Amino acid sequence: MVKVDEAIIARYAHGDLHFEILVDPKMVQEVRNGKKVSLNDLLASDVIFKNAKKGDKAADENVVKVFGTDNLEEVVYFIIKNGEVQLTTEERRDLVEEKKKQIIDYIATNAIDPRTGAPHPPARIEKALGEVKIRIDPFKKSEEQIDAVIHELRVLLPLKFEKVKVSIKVRADLYGKVINEIKNTGKILKDEWLSDGSWSTVVEIPGGLQTSFIDAINNKVHGACEIKIVK
Repeated sequence: MVKVDEAIIARYAHGDLHFEILVDPKMVQEVRNGKKVSLNDLLASDVIFKNAKKGDKAADENVVKVFGTDNLEEVVYFIIKNGEVQLTTEERRDLVEEKKKQIIDYIATNAIDPRTGAPHPPARIEKALGEVKIRIDPFKKSEEQIDAVIHELRVLLPLKFEKVKVSIKVRADLYGKVINEIKNTGKILKDEWLSDGSWSTVVEIPGGLQTSFIDAINNKVHGACEIKIVK
């Protein structure tokens, strides 16, 4: 259950009747997107208020009159989907920053600069975001905003989304040191044990990860491998 001092107020008005609930700001959009969440995680209190700041509880008969039910889940979902959710400046900023970081991470992981074939550093993407002044919606999923952000970013930042293939060859005794990194990062397209006892593979990874992936493999075997981008 979210702490009261970390919750925000979602409110719904019907005529002169007002209803308020205390909710986790990070879960509001999930509910608005139709996702079922635990009320224990969503609410700071299982009370329907008429004034949450004063702690005044809404009359049960008024709840039934307006919502047609006294079922807590149904009332809570109705208020969130049809009412107003107010954030403080700090809460809104924190949610925007969280969504922005998710979008930057996605672009840095999956895109490359077509001029160089190298990934764009996150700092460069963040700087470009600031220059084009893209508005990030704090309540909308980052996945739903990525296409619009990319469209605006292309004005300043050349972006190409593609997978790259990396060829890796290591000695048999080093196989165990690299296999988890390989499986966790990309998709193995082919692998084989060679006549000299070494292991060879071609793995497909997001373009933006090529530098960090190659560095990770080299670090795990202290450079004792053959690794290159397959054209």
